[in-house]
Amino acid sequence: MNGELFSSVFLLLLVLDPLGNMPFVLSLLRNTPEARRPRIILRECAIATLVLVGFLFVGDWLLYAMRLSDPALEIAGGVILLLIALRMAFPPPKHTAAEHETATEPLIVPLAIPMIAGPSALATVLLASRHSNGETLLWVGAVVLACLINAALLLASGWFSRLFGKAGMEALERLMGLILTAIAVQMLITGIRIAFKIG
Repeated sequence: MNGELFSSVFLLLLVLDPLGNMPFVLSLLRNTPEARRPRIILRECAIATLVLVGFLFVGDWLLYAMRLSDPALEIAGGVILLLIALRMAFPPPKHTAAEHETATEPLIVPLAIPMIAGPSALATVLLASRHSNGETLLWVGAVVLACLINAALLLASGWFSRLFGKAGMEALERLMGLILTAIAVQMLITGIRIAFKIG
């Protein structure tokens, strides 16, 4: 049980990508008073957690309504995670900080959604709801724990940025991308085996 919880939290953290989101958070909140930044980050993380937990409970119903099979979901989830992993391992050119600045305090968009509870995180939770096998509470715990760790890392984004520097942060994100690539490929292999009854 503990091993499954750990692997679930680890997978969710890879998808949430807090280290990769740190520069975005720092840029988005650069015009916000420093005293208010922790409150904003905690609020947005709480909203994202509620969205992900809610999706965990309605995900199975959505799959049934859309008539999606297990292999189709496994392969689709693998493809989505692979695309996210490739973007992490080979990031596109960064946007300038000016593009992320906003005159008003961010609410829900873009921090809670889609930065934290984005398509990849929702797809992962959707896949989990399909394969929970009565262990929904374990995945609720995994989602909450992963979001708490994500929030703690985002709160420490300024400290991490000073400690590792730009090059160090990029190296950590690429390492996470490589790990997520292996997980995505395994999902694809599992889905293809089930779909074509191989082995």
